Amino acid sequence: MSLLLGCIADDFTGGTDLAGMLVNAGMRTVQMIGVPRRPLPEGTDAVVIALKSRTIAPEAAVAEALAALRWLRAAGCRQIYFKYCSTFDSTPQGNIGPVSEALMAALDTPFSIACPAFPANGRTVYKGHLFVGDVLLSESGMRHHPLTPMTDANLVRVLQQQVKGKVGLVEQSIVARGEKAIGERFAALRADGCRLAIVDAISDADLLAIGAACADLPLVTAGSGVALGLPQNFRRAGLLAEDLVADALPATDGYRAVVAGSCSLATQAQVAAMCAVRPAFRVDPLALARGEDVTGAALIWAGDRLSDGPLLVYASADAESVAAVQQQIGAERAGSLVEDALALIADGLVKRGVGQLIVAGGETAGAVVKKLGIDGLRIGAQIDPGVPWTTALAATSGAAPPLALALKSGNFGSVDFFLNAWDKLT
Repeated sequence: MSLLLGCIADDFTGGTDLAGMLVNAGMRTVQMIGVPRRPLPEGTDAVVIALKSRTIAPEAAVAEALAALRWLRAAGCRQIYFKYCSTFDSTPQGNIGPVSEALMAALDTPFSIACPAFPANGRTVYKGHLFVGDVLLSESGMRHHPLTPMTDANLVRVLQQQVKGKVGLVEQSIVARGEKAIGERFAALRADGCRLAIVDAISDADLLAIGAACADLPLVTAGSGVALGLPQNFRRAGLLAEDLVADALPATDGYRAVVAGSCSLATQAQVAAMCAVRPAFRVDPLALARGEDVTGAALIWAGDRLSDGPLLVYASADAESVAAVQQQIGAERAGSLVEDALALIADGLVKRGVGQLIVAGGETAGAVVKKLGIDGLRIGAQIDPGVPWTTALAATSGAAPPLALALKSGNFGSVDFFLNAWDKLT
């Protein structure tokens, strides 16, 4: 099988976000957890290899991305896409810049773009500055992120700190003129010695134009938004049919539950909305640090409640509470304790009959899918922008209904996401 588009995502929910965009644009897409070890389903047009590399050491992130690239090239992918968060989550050391340059070197390409814009979720780039809703990235809740605090909205400056090559800018006034003008700006930047270019985008029309201008680039680096414009390139080349049904999923069954580890403002609001009307259990990281059996207590608590409808297990908290915990037990230990506990709880819930599970937060989602032993997901219909339902690939024809999973980036989804997502399941 020869794939059209091969994608590398730096976390699990981000991978699902990208895969959902491709499905919505008519590409049959699967997401694999790590480098695939088995053949993909027949008829796959695009694959997203989801890594857990956003916050690891840059050298390790580069090694993992290059391993994924080797598999994608062996599978015959015609274009490579490196996907990161729409809030450009990284530190001055990386990992967006180092991974991008390593992929460029391996593909022997002198130029690529960087564009985290996702206007449907309020992420826009203007004059090289990233906005979250109506505020600059540096004034948003991301400035308090425990692992990748984003305190500078100037993406040219942020990326330039992480790379050796020169970073340029394609301003929105050029993007608004369409594919040809964008391509001409790419050529001018290359002639000026730029290796990477931040690209402005404030609307879906901008994303479509950017995608079209990237048709001949061996590598695209972006959030999920630019993926909106790539499938049409393959259609124009006669490689992708117009009438594909890309979002069909098998029917699922079982109890319903939400496991939330993200501390983003969006997830905090979603947790509060669900706590107001549904049973909820809070995982206390300090209790975990004291050695208390919080996992066992959560599963006992879930008990008979599972049959009464969706329930919530969460560790989400506001920035002040997170900082207080980190001060007492350390940021790395706190994160690890919570991820491990939530993964064990999710596994216990599935063993108790949960067949439809929402997981909020990239790090939490990575821990959960690893604990569940899931190595791949079939991507279905979108719940909210950037968040589709999926089913685990492990199920075979004639087997019990597969596990339905919604892996939600902490920043995504409407306030009532946890309450209404179930309506989109078949």
